[in-house]
Amino acid sequence: MTTTATDTSRPAGILRLANSFCDAKALLTAVELGLFTTLREGPASVEETRSKLGLHGRGLSDWLDLLVELCLLERADGRYRNGPGADRFLVRGEESYIGGFIERSNRNLYPAWGRLGEALRTGQPQSGSSFEAVVENPQILKQFIHSMDALTRVLGPQLIEAFGEWSDYGSVLDVGGCRGSLAAQIVTAHPNLAGHVFDLPQMEPFFTEQAAEKGLTDRLTFHGGSFFENPLPRADIVVMGHVLHDWDRDQRKFLVEKAFHAVNPGGVLLVYDRMLDRPSSRVENLVISLDMLLVTDGGSEYTVGELREHAEAAGFAKIEDRLLGDDDTLVVARKAA
Repeated sequence: MTTTATDTSRPAGILRLANSFCDAKALLTAVELGLFTTLREGPASVEETRSKLGLHGRGLSDWLDLLVELCLLERADGRYRNGPGADRFLVRGEESYIGGFIERSNRNLYPAWGRLGEALRTGQPQSGSSFEAVVENPQILKQFIHSMDALTRVLGPQLIEAFGEWSDYGSVLDVGGCRGSLAAQIVTAHPNLAGHVFDLPQMEPFFTEQAAEKGLTDRLTFHGGSFFENPLPRADIVVMGHVLHDWDRDQRKFLVEKAFHAVNPGGVLLVYDRMLDRPSSRVENLVISLDMLLVTDGGSEYTVGELREHAEAAGFAKIEDRLLGDDDTLVVARKAA
């Protein structure tokens, strides 16, 4: 994704940038209220939309028209319908739904960004709850899992295509793999692989449910534990996707070393994150790095150079990087046979 820079040489451009949070909140609210899911039933007038969503009505037409201008809705003959992207990706219950991450942004990231100044002054997260609190609350944990699933639906196929060597190996381990959505995609695409997921024990019921739904109970295995305290299961391919950015530099180094010991001889470590080297995604990935400031104790995005340094120190023999999707970078670190 390439961001078009706002013209900040003029007052109008500066003011437009300062108020761009309004566009974001219009979308976040549309997902929160289920607007796109409601309009999947068919085009609706302002009054029909008001009635279906249980809204007051004041400001409703302006909100809908703003979503039209943002290309999320279309309007014809006084009735509104989903635009193509919204209809494909923002309807709850659809396999392609990415609204889980948007719902999390609305609940956690949007309020936290309102306290960015405090985060910069103190270095402390501003999301209001630790991850330990999240995993102990099944309802909140389910919401978190849905947000991770939203990302995996997009990145999973891209990772499968970008690596392209799955058939050369016999097993894959997804570290911090949540309920196994990525591992499920990989083993479905490559039946030669035995799939493993390592994550906190609280994830296991959600993993078990999904594995059964997808008919993969005999091909996926869950391993509960903390990757700072427990050994990782061994596998030919070890994946760490959107994991290392949750931690500080020393913790990232520790986890790469731990991954080295989990990779079988001749195997590979796959790491993907919003690394800061990618010019076309510089703005997006700096935003994600600031997300880490707001929601973790020490996390941030990082460079390929830092990861290469950690991988070489751990003992990986060959390290390469390639673009992954719109904004991520994939690093492939190979272990000698």
